[in-house]
Amino acid sequence: MSHHAHVSIWFFIGLLLDIYGVLIFGASLRDYFVPPEHPVVLANIHAGIWWGILLIVLGLVYTLAFSPKRTGGAR
Repeated sequence: MSHHAHVSIWFFIGLLLDIYGVLIFGASLRDYFVPPEHPVVLANIHAGIWWGILLIVLGLVYTLAFSPKRTGGAR
């Protein structure tokens, strides 16, 4: 009998959230330091920076909670 380790889909969702968060956060930081010629309405609240941080934190929670090492391979 062979034993196959299963990885939870939530682990991969956490990785995707981390990747998207880093991309959004990086693009928003660039817009913060080099403002566009025609800024959007409410650009002063920097929603992209906050959204990127939220996605990174949420992604880390999922990635760490459903890590294959932590869950023992199956859930």
